[in-house]
Amino acid sequence: MSELVSILIPAYNAEKYLKDTINSALSQTWPNKEIIIVDDGSCDKTLQIARTFESKRVKVITQPNAGSCRSRNKALQLAQGEYIQWLDADDQLAPDKISCQMARNHTIRDTKVLYCSAWGTFYHRIDKTKYQPSPIWKSMTPVEWFIKSSEGQYWMQTSSWLVSRVLTEAAGPWEERLESINDDGEYFARVVARSRFVEFVPESRCYYRIYHPGSATYFRKRSERALRSWDLSVNLIVDHLLLLENSEESRKAAIRNLHSIISRLYPYSNMAGVKDLIEADYKRIINLGGERQDAKETLKFWVARRVLGLKCARILRDLVWWARFSARREWDELF
Repeated sequence: MSELVSILIPAYNAEKYLKDTINSALSQTWPNKEIIIVDDGSCDKTLQIARTFESKRVKVITQPNAGSCRSRNKALQLAQGEYIQWLDADDQLAPDKISCQMARNHTIRDTKVLYCSAWGTFYHRIDKTKYQPSPIWKSMTPVEWFIKSSEGQYWMQTSSWLVSRVLTEAAGPWEERLESINDDGEYFARVVARSRFVEFVPESRCYYRIYHPGSATYFRKRSERALRSWDLSVNLIVDHLLLLENSEESRKAAIRNLHSIISRLYPYSNMAGVKDLIEADYKRIINLGGERQDAKETLKFWVARRVLGLKCARILRDLVWWARFSARREWDELF
C-alpha cells in the first residue's frame, strides 16, 4: 500500500531558501507524493524559482498576498493526498521523514491517529541542527498532549506533523483571522483535539530554520494587531481543550496557557488595546477557577522597567536579544 501524501508549501519572499526546501520534499523516500507550492504574492524571485520545479509531481500556483493561513488553505483545496505534510518554505525534511511515519501508520492502521516527529533547529546548514527533546516528544492521548504542552509551553514544529485526510477534514481550514504568529499552534491544537491518539515517531525528523529576529517581520509581530492575533490563538486553543475535556486538570492547563499569553502581552500593556486583552484573559482565568497573578518578568526586565519605563525597557530588551541572536547566527555561518 502506497497512499498519496501531499506536501504543501506556502511561500512568501522565500527566494533564499525555497530551492533547498523543495529539494527536501522531492528527496522523500516515500514514493507516492505530490508537492503543491502556493506563492503568496512574493516581491522577490520566489515564484520564478518555484516554477523551475514544475512537473506532473510539482504544482505551482500564485495568488495576491493574503497571508500564510489563506495560502495554506489554498494549497489544501488543491491537495489530493490521503495524508498531508505541511512544510514551510524555509524548512526541510529528512529524506525518510514521511516514510518513517507512514511505516508506523501501516502498523497502527487508524486514520484518526496523528503522527509527529523529532525536530531540530538550524541557522544555515542542517548538518549543524540541534535537537532539544521536550516532554511532548512521546506518544499520548490528546488530553495528555494538551496538559503536558501547557506545563512548559512546549510545541511541535509545523513540519513535524503528518495528518490523515480524515483528521484534516475534521479539523477544518486554517483560521484566517490569525496572523502568522502562532497560527500553526492553533491549527494543530485543533487537529490534536480531533485525533484519537498522538503518535510520536522518534526516527522521523525535520529541520526548522531559525529566522533573523531583526527582520521587519519580527517587529511587525509586536504590533497591536499581531498581539491581538496571538491572544486570539491562545484563547482558541483553550476552547479546543475545554471542548475536548472540561475537567479540573484541563482547566488548570487552560489557566496556564492564559497566564503565559498575559506574560507575553505584558511588555506591551501600555497599548490601550493590549491592556484590554490582558484584562479579558484575567477574567477568563477567574471564571475557570484560577487566580489573578502578576505577569512573569525577569529581574533584568524589572530593573529596566523601573529605571526606564515600560516602553523603553521593552525596546532595550528586544535590541539586546536581537544583538545576541545576530551574533550567534553570524558565528554559525562563519564556522
